[in-house]
Amino acid sequence: MHDPIPLKTLWRAGVDAVGGANSVYKSLTDTPITTPDQIIAVGKAAGAMAKAAADFFPDTPCLVVTKYDHGQDCPTSADLIEAAHPVPDVQSLAGGQALRDAVMRCNPGGHLLCLVSGGASALAEVLPEGWSLDRLASETQRMLASGADIHAMNARRKEISQIKGGKLLALFQGSKVTSLAISDVEGDVLGVIGSGIGDAFPDATFSFDARIVASNAIARGAVAKVAGEPLICNEETLYEDIGTLASRLGKMLKSGPAGLYLLGGEPTVILPEIPGMGGRNMALGLTLAREMQGADIEILVAGTDGTDGPTDAAGAIVTGQTWTDQAQDALDRADAYPFLRDANALFKSGPTGTNVMDLLIARKR
Repeated sequence: MHDPIPLKTLWRAGVDAVGGANSVYKSLTDTPITTPDQIIAVGKAAGAMAKAAADFFPDTPCLVVTKYDHGQDCPTSADLIEAAHPVPDVQSLAGGQALRDAVMRCNPGGHLLCLVSGGASALAEVLPEGWSLDRLASETQRMLASGADIHAMNARRKEISQIKGGKLLALFQGSKVTSLAISDVEGDVLGVIGSGIGDAFPDATFSFDARIVASNAIARGAVAKVAGEPLICNEETLYEDIGTLASRLGKMLKSGPAGLYLLGGEPTVILPEIPGMGGRNMALGLTLAREMQGADIEILVAGTDGTDGPTDAAGAIVTGQTWTDQAQDALDRADAYPFLRDANALFKSGPTGTNVMDLLIARKR
């Protein structure tokens, strides 16, 4: 009997299936478009998405706005702006203004190709009168700490922003917009991805073609295809607070049969006033380790973008032996990173060129 495929390898198979370059290339191959006059790409996967588009349209001007250290896949001919995530910084304002200028430069009759992926909400912004960057950062930190889900956060961002929720494309004076999006939200709704930065108002005067080119479901399907072992569940239900979620999943894993459990989504976490170092996937992994004490179960939970919170880790790999008496203090202080590092339980992948929320893969023997 062959040894099971390592969880890291399964996770990578899922992520590769929704890579920014692969997803855009497949979409443009399967459903060709006329040559655009301008390409704009924004989000954590913007560089990889733009690279694929530039292979089809090498002479089209291209603007990429992405996270710091995520521009390595960006076409060499593109204008690149890197900014902060998840809390916007001054470069986020530069990115927002550059996107606005690029859209407004499009001529009547022109075609705009808009490439959007998760993270766009923080990476690009144009503020209304009366708002400062400090106020925006404080509002973002408040929402992140509150445990609000992405729908609530992006609804608030659209209220504030001058380029979200269809407002960016409202500035377009050309004849056609094609939006290709990698979904990092429940339901794969274009108006929620990146707070609707690649969406159009219903009364838009131009032709609008929008496509979801990658999603959590596609990533999970790729994992299931290569796993080669009994798949007990495959569902997108990681949308609760990590405490509630860990309790539910713990019961399911402990009482369920041996095999592979595959889940996707984006859990929420409420942070203390002064959080330590970590992210929601590390916190969920460590909380699950508490539930799994002594069990022959291994769990990988990680962000498909390769980052979990403001850290260099994507998440965690925990087992029934990971939990110790010191772990609860780390959870209480939202400081899972140092504990997991010392337990050799951090999972690091580096930037992945995509972002379809989080993947949890558990194997029960």
